[in-house]
Amino acid sequence: MIARGIIRTKQAEAGIALLISIFILLLISVVAIALIVSSGTESALAGNYRSSTGVYYAAIAGLEEARSRLLSKDPSYFRTTSPGFLPSPGTPFVVGAPVYVINPLGSETVAPWDPTSAYPDIQYNQEFASSSLTLPNPSPSTSSIWENSPLNSLSFPGPLYKWVRINAVSEQSLNLLVAPSFSAPYDSTTPVFYDGTQPIGSQLNISGNGAQVLELTALAALPNGSQKLLQYLAAPTPLNLNFFAALTLDGNAPQFTTGTSPNFWVEGSDHGGVGTCNPTAPPVAAVGYTTGSLSNFEQPTNSSGIPAGLHNHYTNGVASNPDVALVTLSPNLQTVAGLNALVQTIEQNADVVVNHNATQADLPATMSPTNPMTTVINGDLTLSSWRSTGYGLLLVTGKFTYDPDASWNGIILIIGEGLIYSHQGAYTTTQIQGAVFLARTVDASGNPLLPSSPPIFTPPVSSVPTSGFDFYNTPNTLTNGIYYSNCWIQASMPNQGYKVLSFHEIAQ
Repeated sequence: MIARGIIRTKQAEAGIALLISIFILLLISVVAIALIVSSGTESALAGNYRSSTGVYYAAIAGLEEARSRLLSKDPSYFRTTSPGFLPSPGTPFVVGAPVYVINPLGSETVAPWDPTSAYPDIQYNQEFASSSLTLPNPSPSTSSIWENSPLNSLSFPGPLYKWVRINAVSEQSLNLLVAPSFSAPYDSTTPVFYDGTQPIGSQLNISGNGAQVLELTALAALPNGSQKLLQYLAAPTPLNLNFFAALTLDGNAPQFTTGTSPNFWVEGSDHGGVGTCNPTAPPVAAVGYTTGSLSNFEQPTNSSGIPAGLHNHYTNGVASNPDVALVTLSPNLQTVAGLNALVQTIEQNADVVVNHNATQADLPATMSPTNPMTTVINGDLTLSSWRSTGYGLLLVTGKFTYDPDASWNGIILIIGEGLIYSHQGAYTTTQIQGAVFLARTVDASGNPLLPSSPPIFTPPVSSVPTSGFDFYNTPNTLTNGIYYSNCWIQASMPNQGYKVLSFHEIAQ
């Protein structure tokens, strides 16, 4: 009986090892399949991340190229490579008139203004539809640095963005109310400006204060079909130099020596339009000084003062003549350290820097009314028989000997020796439209003053007058002199770069 029970038990347990083996094999198969699926998913995720990262940085490359080429110091500055691509200096971008930087790969056609093209700009019409604006077809365009660059001869292409759009924005396109009113309805035609000196919340405005806000939008596309649309709002950050006089003498004991010509003028009323900028700014002082007194300058009996009968040649059209006034400058212009920092900032952003005594031959030949440039002369500058006109900001750290047959439209800063002088005989015309600023940051021996010291105007050991003009011109010419021009000041103000105000990805 016992033997039979054992036999039956063994028969009942027969095949259990096979079942266990099958179960283990099944479990191993499930784990293996899970690992394979997981590996494939991770590979797909890695590929998607790689594509997403690549197309993202391609779009960023397009935005940064456009942002960089908006600066005059960039070797591929738009006004240098594509004259007429940007509005002329002093003329803002018009809302509804975008321009494009295109970057085709090989022989492909990139025409974002064409809705039937491979890479249409659909987002523009979506953004500006509420302003009743549509994308102009065609729109102005220029090539990227990659399309016509020697880099194309290398074995790899440039960034794979297709186009970058640059355009003005309005309250309507931004769907945002800005200063000064912050009240509806949205303005759809007035460009938005950025004034970084205002409190947060009031920096964007439609009053024209500060610098114009530009919208930069870039589309990038990879061969696998991945696309990314990124957008900046950016505005230039100018030096924000404020001039409260046509001619400013910054420092102690200022001196201004004039000639006896009845044809030399210093006027603080606004002159000279640039682009669409008209001379409508409020008048400033003709001659401004920061400390001490210029009482001797106003006395016709003093040899260094205004000759008798010429007081009305130093006026702003409002104040009594001569219009010589005490002005208050921003804190950074009241100390040697602040002025030296200003010189360094301008030099870092200059188009041309000359580190020796210079003549007219050293000035940039490419500056023009539509391309004002920033020029720094670390030394003396002597203009001799220069029958031409300069445009932009001119900074001279040495002595500036000025030929009265030359003209300048923009800003002239004489910081260092603080001396501008002219006595060249009988020429017919010299005109400075903009502003002239003089400050002396070295002593009579040329040694730097203490950083905390105010700038000075003590005469150097020389027969040349400090911060003086001595013009002698032919009769019956009323264009000689210094004329305040807010338009030329703004057109010549160098930018320290385009500040990114906002950045976001646009869903497609």
